[in-house]
Amino acid sequence: MVPAAECPSPGSDYRNHCRCNFPGGGIEHSGVSRAVIHIHKHRGIEKFKLLVEGDNLQAVMATNSVKGSHNTSNNTYEVEKTLGIEAARTTIINEIQYTMVNHGMSIDRRHVMLLSDLMTYKGEVLGITRFGLAKMKESVLMLASFEKITDHLFDAAYFGQERLSMW
Repeated sequence: MVPAAECPSPGSDYRNHCRCNFPGGGIEHSGVSRAVIHIHKHRGIEKFKLLVEGDNLQAVMATNSVKGSHNTSNNTYEVEKTLGIEAARTTIINEIQYTMVNHGMSIDRRHVMLLSDLMTYKGEVLGITRFGLAKMKESVLMLASFEKITDHLFDAAYFGQERLSMW
C-alpha cells in the first residue's frame, strides 16, 4: 500500500479531509471515522500499515491494496458478523492474552481457550455477564456460579430442573 501525494499528514482526521487514494481505490466507507497510515521500516524496506478507527471491517477488508487476510480487529461482534464465530473466538483469545501480557500477567492459553469456548459455544458471542449467562440457561450450576446463587438454586428446585451439569 502506498499513500497518495495528496493525503494529509499521518494522524489527521479522516472525516474532515482524508481521501487517501491507494493504488486501485480509496477508503471512504461508512463506519470508518479515522484512518492513519503507519510507515514501518524494516531492513531498508518500507511497509505501510493502515490503522482504522471505526466498525466496518468488511469494507476495509474489501478496499483495494489492503490485504484482507492480514486484517485484525478488537471488536469481537464485528469479527463475528464479518468472519464468523470461529474468528470471533480467536479474537477473544488474542485480546485476553494481549491485555494480560501488557499488565504483566501470564495465563495459560488453554484456560483462555476454555473461556472463549464458553463465550461462543451457542454460535454467538455471549459475555460473561448476568445477561450473557442468562442466555446459557441450560445449566443451573453455570447460572449459580456467577451471581444470585440462592435465587438460581431455589428456582431450579421449585421448577424441577434436573440438568445440573456445566456442559
